[in-house]
Order: sequence, then C-alpha cells, then structure tokens
Amino acid sequence: MTTIPVKSSITTEKVARYVIEKIHPDTEIELGLRLQTLKLPQYGMISSSDVGNFLSTLVLTANTKKAIEVGTFTGYTALKIASALPSGGKLICCDISQEWAAIGRPYWEKAGVASKIDLRIAPAMDTMMTLTSEAGSFDFAFIDADKSNYPNYYEACLQLLRPGGLMVLDNMLWDGAVADESVTDETTVTLRNLNSKIKNDTRVNCSLLTVGDGLMLVRKK
Repeated sequence: MTTIPVKSSITTEKVARYVIEKIHPDTEIELGLRLQTLKLPQYGMISSSDVGNFLSTLVLTANTKKAIEVGTFTGYTALKIASALPSGGKLICCDISQEWAAIGRPYWEKAGVASKIDLRIAPAMDTMMTLTSEAGSFDFAFIDADKSNYPNYYEACLQLLRPGGLMVLDNMLWDGAVADESVTDETTVTLRNLNSKIKNDTRVNCSLLTVGDGLMLVRKK
C-alpha cells in the first residue's frame, strides 16, 4: 500500500494525516488520480483531500450550477468540484498544460463528471476575457495557479461571480511565509499584499483559513 505524502507547515503531520486519512479519505477514483499524479516531479501541486472536500462542500452550500477553476493541474479539484455539481452543471477549467490535464480526464470519465467539465487550454486571463459577457453569472470560483497573477485572477473572478457567490484562493499562507515579515521574495509579498487587499475590500466578506496551505474564502456582496 502506497503511503501518501503529507506536508503541512501549518499544523503537525500527525493532525494533518488524521484529517486526510480518517475524516476526509479519497474515494477509489480520487485515490487513483492521486497515485497517478504521484509519479510526476510536480506531485506537490495536487490539493490534499481535506481541501478537496472543503471545496465540494462549498459548491453544494452555494447551490452551484456554474463554476470556474483557475489552475487545473491533473484535475483532482476539478473532479471534486464537478462531482458536487448538479446534473447540467458546468465547470470551466483554465490551464495551459494539455499534458497534465490529460492525466485527469480518464478519472473524470470514470466518475461520470466529464460532461460537466469544459477544459480550456490557454492562459487563464485570456479565457476569462472571453467570459466577460457572462459576468455576474458564476456561483463559485477556485484559484490555484501561478501566484504572480493571483491579483489579476482575483479581480477577474470577482467580476464573473454573482452577488453571494463564493471564491477560494489556495496557498494564501505559502508555507507560513506570509506571516514572516523578514521573507520578502516576490511570491510571498504578492500573496501577503493580496491577503491585505481582500481583508480591506468592501466588495466582499472573507475568511483566511488554516486548511491545506491556507485557503482564503471570499463571498461577493
């Protein structure tokens, strides 16, 4: 039996492993995709099962019918989000790697959710620019892509969301680096500044959670 790596700088490995193995274990299909992803050097980019379950719970809570994901990698979170959508629901996935996304497609098919997923291989901002006519019609957004563009993705997704819609941004604690003012690399500063911007953004309500690598939950007013 393969032991799934657990990484957490926010809590102890013992607690993190309890959460993902005892409370939020992957389904057989999800585990298959995770193990396939484990073969890649970039395996660490896949979300943990507690993050995936949190996303699917939010999708259900928001009565989501239309969602967008910025950064799909091998499709694990897309699988979790699409599985929580109702029949006829749609998830637009934005990514630039056809190779990585192709790994997830067979698992989307096995789970019976492939028809709900609209994968668009292009720079995410280009894809979102094509959706301007649909502004205000999305129920849910998830951002987990290149960190330098997070401020742009935040603004674009906020425009796409309906009032009351939910957005989640991953990696917003960045292994805890954002809490250390002595860390001043470009990525950390970008995420730290975006946390502050969201906190003071009168257009939204927000909550920064110590789940995974830090999830910023945003509700559009």
